[in-house]
Amino acid sequence: MNSLQDRIARRRVLAIISHPDAGKTTITEKLLLLGDHIQIAGTVKGRKTGRMAASDWMSMERQRGISVSSSVMQFPWRERVVNLLDTPGHEDFSEDTYRVLTAVDSALMVVDGAKGVEERTVKLMNVCRLRDTPLFTFVNKLDRDIRDPVELLDEIESVLGIACAPVNWPLGMGREFRGLYDLAKDSLLLFPGMQWQKAGAAERIAGLHSDRARDLLGNWYEQLCEEIELVLGASERFDRGAYLAGKQTPVYFGTALANFGVRELLDDFVEFAPPPRRRIAETRDVSVKKAETAATLPSREVSAEEENFCGFVFKIQANMDPKHRDRIAFLRICAGEFRQGMKLRHCRTGKTTRVSDALSFMAGDRSLAGNAVAGDIIGLHNHGGIHVGDAFSSGENLKFRGIPHFAPELFRRIRLRDPLKWKQLQKGVAQLAEEGSMQVFMPLRNNDLLIGAIGVLQFELVTHRLREEYGVDCGYEPVSVRLARWVDGEDAKTLEQFRRKYHDNLAIDAGGHLTYLAPSRVNLNLAMEKSPDVAFHATREH
Repeated sequence: MNSLQDRIARRRVLAIISHPDAGKTTITEKLLLLGDHIQIAGTVKGRKTGRMAASDWMSMERQRGISVSSSVMQFPWRERVVNLLDTPGHEDFSEDTYRVLTAVDSALMVVDGAKGVEERTVKLMNVCRLRDTPLFTFVNKLDRDIRDPVELLDEIESVLGIACAPVNWPLGMGREFRGLYDLAKDSLLLFPGMQWQKAGAAERIAGLHSDRARDLLGNWYEQLCEEIELVLGASERFDRGAYLAGKQTPVYFGTALANFGVRELLDDFVEFAPPPRRRIAETRDVSVKKAETAATLPSREVSAEEENFCGFVFKIQANMDPKHRDRIAFLRICAGEFRQGMKLRHCRTGKTTRVSDALSFMAGDRSLAGNAVAGDIIGLHNHGGIHVGDAFSSGENLKFRGIPHFAPELFRRIRLRDPLKWKQLQKGVAQLAEEGSMQVFMPLRNNDLLIGAIGVLQFELVTHRLREEYGVDCGYEPVSVRLARWVDGEDAKTLEQFRRKYHDNLAIDAGGHLTYLAPSRVNLNLAMEKSPDVAFHATREH
């Protein structure tokens, strides 16, 4: 195995997903603590200690105690390199999470042990299932009273439709929590209590039937032995093949706040999780200069070990550095190696550019990237020409599929309080729409700017960032729009007739796509019935 292949084989690309408040950001902090990227773990709110979570770098995240933007962090563990993507837990920022899931090779699902499987977890699991994403599960908050562990496993299997293979088992819970029993190794890991500082390995006892185990568990011993015997007889054993196919999830118990059970999870993750996986891409004829008119060739699998570099942009973030008001495109490398100064083809435009200032990330901090290989995430400076979904390559013209854009569900008209700041408003709205913080629509009939969002918090985020990052103070007004659908048609004449007939209901989005804005479901259905040759889309790819 040559050096490049070895470096690629050691990469692991992980997204952490969960319902809000299940402990996703907390476990992210503990992983970074173990990986020596931080010396003291912060918390989501950080009010008592003053230490905020490293992954929550935006001012609104620190003020509200919620994650509203995905973060990219890289750290080494046991001769592997983990590229960790922390995602927003709140459903109002679900589009950011969905795009992140297109860029990873595996996921870690965090479940609140007291609440079990929640609504947001179900939706995220469905997104993972579309790509057969391998999934680890961490049942959190064992230092509190939780539901019966057997009941939790049954719920995961029945609600999420995936087989569970418990790796360890809790010995008590809440105040009576004594530790974890490793089902495969027949060993007990003792719970030492809260570990605010980075601590060494907790004490481990060999053998459930040892005298030390009997003394430790006391009156609980016989009951726990019966429970563990039942679990060993009724549960599935871990099958890496089933896990890689997305059919089975290994389940770990622990408490992220006390950093207990996280190390064992990480040890197994780097061992069993897949290296960078193959990806499907359309190939386009490089002899045609304009990518828009290039003949589409059959799709093929892109292997991470291929010599030529290629990757795709899954996220754009504006103003990570407020001093420079920059825009960064996050690019997942799918094959080959990136070296500073190499020439890359921007596949959508056909332009070739020398890249000498690519970045690597640690949440809100970044530095010049050294060499990066398939599985790594790099940042490209974006001056407006890079879009989400764009591919870059040192060889073929490629187009990676499956990066979603969803029709918004809520709409507001943006109202500028100082008319002299119109240009700043246009710039800010365009850049925030480009990165996916919200969607913007410009009606054909007037000069309004309509903001579309999945949830109410997105509107708050937009006004906060426009004020803090662009110096624009604005508010919202209600608008009679309930649904949006992107429209297109194979026949240009038919589409032009549709455009004239429904002029007052049409708008152009930030990407230049024609959109039908419906005041009601009935209105949308009538327009669809009367225009059978026009396609209405609730989603579109970038």
